[in-house]
Amino acid sequence: MVDILIADDSDAIRLVLKEILIIGEHNVVAEATDGAEAVDFYQKHKPQLLMTDFSMPNKDGLQVVKEVIAIDPNAKIILITASDDKKIIQECIDNGAATMVTKPFDFKVVLKTITEVMEN
Repeated sequence: MVDILIADDSDAIRLVLKEILIIGEHNVVAEATDGAEAVDFYQKHKPQLLMTDFSMPNKDGLQVVKEVIAIDPNAKIILITASDDKKIIQECIDNGAATMVTKPFDFKVVLKTITEVMEN
């Protein structure tokens, strides 16, 4: 079981992701609705894993990745995005995100990705 913080401005996406994580026997410690909340909640809840959307109000995913890595250089972060912009995705990975999963979510891919990130 992994303690996970979900950050996405879409209620529907957070709900779907939370259901996948619960079925996968993970614990959702908090849900952030924007980038600023994601950084604040990361500091407050100290999750083992952060799953953050790229496109959010107040701070985008890249800003969240940079700030969380500055707080915790060992943070495990998975970017969640509907974008196929390889430049943005690579920039997030270059700044500390472990990998990404795409929306719409594939149940098995999400859980496999979490396992892989947590094992590294």
